[in-house]
Amino acid sequence: MILIVHICQFHAGYDIITHGDIKMRVLIQRVAHASCKVDGNITGKIERGYMLLVGLTHGDDERIVDLMADKIFHLRINDDENGKMNLSISDVKGEILSTSQFTLYASCAKGRRPGFELSADKDLAKHLYDVFNDALRKRGLHVEEGIFGADMKIELLNDGPITIMLDSEEIFNGK
Repeated sequence: MILIVHICQFHAGYDIITHGDIKMRVLIQRVAHASCKVDGNITGKIERGYMLLVGLTHGDDERIVDLMADKIFHLRINDDENGKMNLSISDVKGEILSTSQFTLYASCAKGRRPGFELSADKDLAKHLYDVFNDALRKRGLHVEEGIFGADMKIELLNDGPITIMLDSEEIFNGK
């Protein structure tokens, strides 16, 4: 199974995060399969699981990245034998294709071209993206990746379709 994760669920064991500058976003798409190509070469390919589009912003840190990975790991958005979304990615032995996605922080408030001022700077985003993927792997998930900052071509077959936006501020602050 392929796991594309966008975090959107609060886990009861977490402390509430009170500083409002944490807003990591992950768009999760449940997929039958997905792949990423850069310059015509496959950099990541999964079968059943999640396609994750990962956006990072100013104020994100390793703690929030780890909490988001845990949220995705435990998120029950896979069908059980009764067709009810009741199983996690690990329950279905799913995989994850993770790609960095600074455009999750596009602002179209002014003008006709989006601004990306809310996206984390490249060095911070790259570091936290790597930490995020490692946190998923440490939980026993098979994670394939795109190439950070590259022009990626993504192919996927959405399963459901199930698409969920996880926003750390909303999840962990209850907003």
